[in-house]
Amino acid sequence: MTKREPQRPKRSVRRRRNDPTGLRDRVIDVAFHAFSTRGYNAVSVHDLREAAGVSGGAYSHHFPTKKALALLVIERHVLKAVRKAWIEPVVVAPTAAEGIAEAFAAIIAELESKQAVTGCPLNNLALELAGVDGDFRFALQAVFAAWRNALAGKMRADNTAGKAGYAEPDTVAAFAVAAYSGAMALAKTSQSVEPLKLCAKELASYLSVAARNASR
Repeated sequence: MTKREPQRPKRSVRRRRNDPTGLRDRVIDVAFHAFSTRGYNAVSVHDLREAAGVSGGAYSHHFPTKKALALLVIERHVLKAVRKAWIEPVVVAPTAAEGIAEAFAAIIAELESKQAVTGCPLNNLALELAGVDGDFRFALQAVFAAWRNALAGKMRADNTAGKAGYAEPDTVAAFAVAAYSGAMALAKTSQSVEPLKLCAKELASYLSVAARNASR
């Protein structure tokens, strides 16, 4: 009778976990930080792949071009950043004026804690890309429009509630966005939050006049 050899325990084979969604999100996250701080043209595809830790094949599978990746960054992260910093604080505030003041204060506090002014991601990309590509311009314009519309909508709600008397909410909202954008450009250039503080003060004074108009 043939003696059987003892069977060796089967080795468990660790299967590679395929997480295409996680990989895609990781690249988009990395690209958002790189594009909004260093600039779109200053960052190469190789830089993005290295920072995200993905192969060339995996990168190309999800993002056929660098432009396609940048458009996703604008659609997802840049809009999200504007919502978090501006739209949400204004919408939940008692009035548009208070919400705008709170948005300024939070941004200034964050920049002071970092001790560096990298600028607004939307402004940075708009200055670099809006004038050179129609698709970029359209995507960036959509984010600015969402921002302005949120502020104008809150101002109309204030008018309806008798809290303010904005004659032209759309114009006032555009002025507020433009004032902040310009102040942020000055702050980035000077590496100081002082332009933002000055802008917040003057804008608050301007908005208070509109609020007083409601009681006349």
